[in-house]
Amino acid sequence: MDKPNSSTQEAVPIRQNLSPRDKFFLRAKRRFLRHIWLARLGLVVAVVASVYLAIVVIGFALTRIGIPNYVHLVSDFIFTPAAQIHSQEGRTNFLILGKAGAGHDAPDLTDTIIFASVSQGKPSTVLVSLPRDIWVPAIRAKLNSAYYWGKQRAEAGGLVLAKSEVEAIVGQPVHYGIVIDFSAFKQIIDVIGGIDVDVDRAFVDNKYPIVGRENDECGGDREFKCRYQTVSFSAGTQKVDGETALKFVRSRNAEGEEGTDIARAARQQKIIVALKNKILSPAVIFSPKKLLGVWKEVKDSVESDIDPSAAAILARRILASRNEVRQLVLSEEFLANPQVSPRYDNQYVFLPKEGNWSKVHEWINCLLNSNCLSGK
Repeated sequence: MDKPNSSTQEAVPIRQNLSPRDKFFLRAKRRFLRHIWLARLGLVVAVVASVYLAIVVIGFALTRIGIPNYVHLVSDFIFTPAAQIHSQEGRTNFLILGKAGAGHDAPDLTDTIIFASVSQGKPSTVLVSLPRDIWVPAIRAKLNSAYYWGKQRAEAGGLVLAKSEVEAIVGQPVHYGIVIDFSAFKQIIDVIGGIDVDVDRAFVDNKYPIVGRENDECGGDREFKCRYQTVSFSAGTQKVDGETALKFVRSRNAEGEEGTDIARAARQQKIIVALKNKILSPAVIFSPKKLLGVWKEVKDSVESDIDPSAAAILARRILASRNEVRQLVLSEEFLANPQVSPRYDNQYVFLPKEGNWSKVHEWINCLLNSNCLSGK
């Protein structure tokens, strides 16, 4: 009992001798700690443009700065110093990648590719999904393999190469990059109790791959039917768990419109928005257990080059723009789909329809400057 009493008595004169600046930060710290769940949410909302952007921020902020530096982090969150974050013309841009992860034949292929831009002024966030099948001449492969080939060159080269190739497509600098493992994505949804997803069109996929059976000979079956399962979704709003959400975003063999890469990119954004809505709901933000559960799943499953100060500033900006999020998919009107040929390694690919990406540059610039009348 003596030790706590001694500490309390010694604290009084120390506080009396604090400078006005130190007193301010002490008050900020006390206020921060009284509302620790809100601060955590602010950081959680910094990584996947609405959700990815959020979850990674808390992970990298807490991992790199530690608890003792919370006050400095709060200062950045409150004052959002422009010198502490990269931006151009008042916007900070991210590349958000989702990879298959361990247990898959190609764990470093990034089938989720989203260009995200957050305003440092008037609250707004823009998300543009890019098709994974865009052909990248520099690596003679699709865009979804840029991260993989970058990692072959250097340990941190995956994000470097992927960001560079996306910059060439969108015509904007990509200041930061974020990679999330789909396994964490699935677990996060389960931790928060599932999400509500609005399915626009019903679809059936009879060739959804079964993990672990990619090389199964199926007893000599030439169609290898044992490697696949059937997944189906009805139109309308429905609650899904992590495994079902993963099937919803990864399905690519449905008949009709939902079997296209463009439709799959749109489904990915639906899951992101649904996840964001659930994280911001009272059922989650008032539950320290759920927030800590999300953090536990994220901390070992996310790669990013974001620094803690930038994370805090983005947390503030994204919270401010949570109701001003535009979600778009790079339209097929900008893309050409050439015949499968040895020129493209006999793969299904997309090329810029005009022969270069200038029209896409104009469209993206239009979106970021808020002078587009529509998504086109």
